[in-house]
Amino acid sequence: MLIVQKYGGTSVGGLERIENVANRVARAREAGHDLVIVVSAMSGETNKLLGYAEHFSKTPAKKEMDMLLSSGERITAALLSIALQAKGYEAVAMTGRQAGIVTDDLHTFARIESIHPEAMQHAIRDGKIVVVAGFQGVNRNGSVTTLGRGGSDLSAVALAAALHADQCEIYSDVDGIYTTDPRIEPNAKKLDVISYDEMLELSSLGAKVLQSRSVELAKKLNVKLYAKSSFSDDKGTLITKENGNMEAVLVSGVVLDKNQARVTLRGVVDRPGIAAEIFSALAEANVNVDMIIQNVGTDGLTNLGFTVPQSEIEDAEKLVESFNEDIQGADFDEHVCKVSVVGVGMKSHSGVAATAFTVLADSNINIQMISTSEIKISLIIDEKYGELAIRALHEAYELDK
Repeated sequence: MLIVQKYGGTSVGGLERIENVANRVARAREAGHDLVIVVSAMSGETNKLLGYAEHFSKTPAKKEMDMLLSSGERITAALLSIALQAKGYEAVAMTGRQAGIVTDDLHTFARIESIHPEAMQHAIRDGKIVVVAGFQGVNRNGSVTTLGRGGSDLSAVALAAALHADQCEIYSDVDGIYTTDPRIEPNAKKLDVISYDEMLELSSLGAKVLQSRSVELAKKLNVKLYAKSSFSDDKGTLITKENGNMEAVLVSGVVLDKNQARVTLRGVVDRPGIAAEIFSALAEANVNVDMIIQNVGTDGLTNLGFTVPQSEIEDAEKLVESFNEDIQGADFDEHVCKVSVVGVGMKSHSGVAATAFTVLADSNINIQMISTSEIKISLIIDEKYGELAIRALHEAYELDK
C-alpha cells in the first residue's frame, strides 16, 4: 500500500517530536507500506522567519518571502530524513521543486498547476521513504512559490493524487474531526466518517483541522483522506464521498468563528449597480466578503450589511469612505461571531433552521444575520454569546449521543 502522510507544525515542533514522527513512520514501513511523508515547518518557525523579514521591511517583496518561508519546511524534511536514516531506513528529503510541484506565479498564495512525480516514483521503487517539504513548489520560471497558510495539507493531497496513493493521512495534535470544538463543549464526539462537502463547510467556517483548499482538492481528485493525531494510535476520521447513510444523520457538527466583523451601510442610494460597485471595489482590494443582507429600498434608500474577517476590517473601512456620496453612514462592529450548523442530512430533513432559531431565542440570543446553503446554516450573533450558542446547539441536535 502506498500511503502519503502529512505532519503539521505541532507534530514536528521540536527534535523529540521529530523523533516521535520518525518512530511512527518506521512502524508504517515495518508494516510493509511504501511511504511519502510531507512535513510542515516546526511550530513557531514560520512566525520567526516573518519577524526576521519585518526587521528590515514592513512590506517585503513576496518573491523573497517565498524563498525565506519555504526554508522552514526544508529544515524539517532534512531532519526527519536524517532521523530515519539513523534508524536504519533509507530515506531521501526533497524540496517542492525536487518533488515536481509546479505552480502558477502568485507568490505567497500559489496554486498547484501540475505535479511531475517521476523523481518520487523512482525513489519509491528503490525502496526509499520520500520526505517532502510541504507548502511549496516552483513556478514555470523556476522561482520558489508557497501555497499559503496550511499549504502543507494541500501538498499532501496533491501528491497523493499524482502518485495514485491508496490513502492520505493528515496528522496534527487532534485525533480527528469532532462535532464541535472540545475546548468549548467537553461532550463533543469524534466522528468516524464525514463527507467531503461537510468537511469543506466546517473548514471554511472556522474548523482548523484541515485546510479548506486541501479538502476541495481531495473531493475533486477523489483522494481517500484521514485526519489523525501524531500523538495517539486512534484511527481518526475518514473524509470521503457522501453516501446514503450520511443523510440519516441530521447534523454533523456546529462551528464557532470568532474572526468576524460586521459592516452596516445606512442610507445607501437605491440605484441599479450600487451593490456591484461596492463589492467589486472590495474584491479588487482582496477583502473577503462573507454574508450579505440588503433591505428592501424605501424612499430611494436602502441598508446594506455584510461581514468580513476582522483582519480586513480596516481595508473595508477605507473603501467604504470612497462611497460617501452614495451612503449616509456606516457602522463597523468587530464584536460579533459566526455560529454555523453543518450536515448533509439537511437535504432530506426539515426543521433544522427552526431548531436553531428556537434554541437561540430560548437562550435570549439575538440573531443579526442569517445565511443558508443546502447543508449549512450560519448565524451572526454577539461575540460574547458565541460559546453559549455552540453548547446549546450541540445539545439540541443531540450531537453528544
